[in-house]
Amino acid sequence: MSSDFAQPAVSLGAGAGPTDVGIARATALFERMDPAEAARTLEPVLAADPASVAGWNLMARLRLALDDNQGALEAANKAIALAPDNPSALATASRALTLLGKHEDAVTTAYRAVIADPRNALWHDRVAWALLAADRQFADAEQAARTAIGLDPNEPHYYFTHGVALEALGHTDQARQAMLTSLRMEPENPVAQHRLAVLNGEATREPTPKKRGFKLFGRKKS
Repeated sequence: MSSDFAQPAVSLGAGAGPTDVGIARATALFERMDPAEAARTLEPVLAADPASVAGWNLMARLRLALDDNQGALEAANKAIALAPDNPSALATASRALTLLGKHEDAVTTAYRAVIADPRNALWHDRVAWALLAADRQFADAEQAARTAIGLDPNEPHYYFTHGVALEALGHTDQARQAMLTSLRMEPENPVAQHRLAVLNGEATREPTPKKRGFKLFGRKKS
């Protein structure tokens, strides 16, 4: 699994230009869990080629990883300005808006990603979490989570999302079953383990870890 939203692979064939090479280097650093160095590597690439949608998408993801939510939003918005229907940029912007507490904009932007690419489960999952973070429209969040499962039934995270949405609706038994399904597929996930323990009355709920959303919204194969 790669971190955050799936990034299209950069082809480094004979015709690869300096932008492609720079993005590939930054992506490799990101995959090695060094977002700070990846961002430093990417900055001159974007200075030389500010029209690179892939570059701004990657920079937005890097800024999220560095807890620079405003910087992530600005980078995502630059990608959106270049490609208004780019779903990855829209979803990353939505994530940044959620973290900035701008929930209405986060929900709207997440739905734009779904409209742009309705067959990608990631964007439906982003809608679900935008609504959950906004603490409203839990039925819509549950529907979005269910849609994500229908599109990608082999991804354990989507069952986790569904469980959280069901819990928000007060459907504790169904939420427990969703968490169990997620854990059968990914037994070592500590967040799902803890959430199930809370549902079973075996643990006390804790505040959601700040970095949790980074895993949630995209440790997903492209």
